[in-house]
Amino acid sequence: MATEQPPRPAARSYDGEGITVEYDVHRCLHAAECVRGLPSVFDTGRKPWIRPDGAPAYDIADVIHRCPSGVCGEHG
Repeated sequence: MATEQPPRPAARSYDGEGITVEYDVHRCLHAAECVRGLPSVFDTGRKPWIRPDGAPAYDIADVIHRCPSGVCGEHG
């Protein structure tokens, strides 16, 4: 009988200077808005794809707060 692996957590936190960005694949339905809004922080072509030290915390918070889903997270 094969043992099933537990599901991989959907949420991840990315710590930066003065801000922690939280990404949850089930909640953040409009991640493309962050990618377009601040590509120096949000870049799906690299790992990790969120680098909170790529811009000032207030710029990151501004982009996150513009998310149309209204559920994306940040805290500082």
